[in-house]
Amino acid sequence: MANRILITGAAGFIGSHLADVLLQTGNHVMGIDNFDPFYDRSIKEVNISSALKSKLYHFREGDIRDVAFINECFSGFNPDVIVHLAAKAGVRPSLVNSEAFYDVNVMGTLKILEAMKKNKIGNLIFASSSSVYGNNKKVPFSEEDDVNNPISPYAASKKSGELLCYTYHHLYNMNVFCLRFFTVYGPRQRPDLAINKFTRAMMKGDKIYIYGDGTTSRDYTHIKDIIYGIIRSVEKVKGFDIFNLGESNTVTLTMLISLLEKYIDRKAEVNYLPLQEGDVLQTVADITKARKMLNFNPVMDIERGIKDYVDWYKSINGR
Repeated sequence: MANRILITGAAGFIGSHLADVLLQTGNHVMGIDNFDPFYDRSIKEVNISSALKSKLYHFREGDIRDVAFINECFSGFNPDVIVHLAAKAGVRPSLVNSEAFYDVNVMGTLKILEAMKKNKIGNLIFASSSSVYGNNKKVPFSEEDDVNNPISPYAASKKSGELLCYTYHHLYNMNVFCLRFFTVYGPRQRPDLAINKFTRAMMKGDKIYIYGDGTTSRDYTHIKDIIYGIIRSVEKVKGFDIFNLGESNTVTLTMLISLLEKYIDRKAEVNYLPLQEGDVLQTVADITKARKMLNFNPVMDIERGIKDYVDWYKSINGR
């Protein structure tokens, strides 16, 4: 394992978990985050509170689009690997503010790659998304499938990031793994995502709102499994490759709500709304390649994962 790892988006859901695990195993970690106002800064400050206690952790607040800042971080820390998680996230918000999504997710990634070239850093893990598959009719989704039909600006920005990564691998011999995450959930999940929103509402006795009739389905992947996949990628990154990181199982929205009801011990009051533009109908990952090359074997099934999430939520909310 490389022992100097720089994480962009380090105060977010995935980035903060990754930093905690890397620090526990004795790695030097630099975290970068700009505390994007998409959700409350205080949530991210809690996310990194544990890591900040470690002498092996260096945190810098700044923006990946700030060339001087990025070059200063890269040259000062001299990382072996960059784990690039920073991005504007969310399918629906990308329909409203597409330009900002391209500025951060595409131009920001380009500036990371340029800084890697300048500072002679040769290894990158890039966070992509299952959204690049769009409404792919063939399931499960394989890395070999055509991903030229994204149905949201967010999905298109992630596909663009993958293309840039390949270009820099080709031109400058960088080692890059692009990881397509499938609906990550667990403790610290972003407040705009379904499991977090539903849990908050149900605990308060409020209505929950779902888009469609409850039959849309997702391959929900627990944060512990995602972190394992990222760390295996850090250890093995060589050449250029793309991997699905998912649970390889699909769960309907109706089934998800029933699991939340079971572990919250409260019936959900559901309001149904029309399907949203940009939302895909289902996702399910073919993880054959990740199993073979990364030894990626998810262990947290949805039932255990939801119980884990609800237990965590109750613990931080004092009930």
